[in-house]
Amino acid sequence: MRMFLASALAWTAAAGPLGQAIFVGLYVLACVAFLPGSVLTLGAGAAFGLWKGFLLVSAGSALGACAAFLAGRYLLRDWVSRRLETVPIFGAIVGAVGQEGWRMVFLTRLSPVLPFNLLNYAYGLTAVGLGEYALASWIGMMPGTFLYVYLGAVAGEAARGGAWSRTPAEWVLYATGLAATAVAAWLIGRRAKRALASKVTAK
Repeated sequence: MRMFLASALAWTAAAGPLGQAIFVGLYVLACVAFLPGSVLTLGAGAAFGLWKGFLLVSAGSALGACAAFLAGRYLLRDWVSRRLETVPIFGAIVGAVGQEGWRMVFLTRLSPVLPFNLLNYAYGLTAVGLGEYALASWIGMMPGTFLYVYLGAVAGEAARGGAWSRTPAEWVLYATGLAATAVAAWLIGRRAKRALASKVTAK
């Protein structure tokens, strides 16, 4: 599977705009099919570089979250309800959305402890609107997305031999930026987790 993904990412990176569109489509499919997006996120950084990879993953994850949301709301509602019965925390979150709306969506996207794919379907059972769900999800996923794409970009640079063409000062900047991004994502996730816990408990 890893070899297949590596080959697919290399092809999409070399195929220009068509390859980029296919990558976004693959990310949407991964979200709907409960496949881990972290591999694609890291791979996007390695294949496309930091900023292009970030934009493509951000688009793919947001569109995939919306696709799963709509499937949970209109196509798989009973199945999702049965799945959520086995995970009490999701029932509490779904109930809290009734009071908090998009704010709850935003907090859960910032927190890394909740399964992303199942959460997409779970929100389809709530009264939150598609527009506010999409916007809160898109913005809330950005810190984690940036961190993973950054990691992939650094790994891709090293794998291609770019490490030998960088000066020590440039690599210090790379490492400093990576460390700062990781610390920021951790702090954001920790605060989101605390806020999320307080809202779920209050519910």
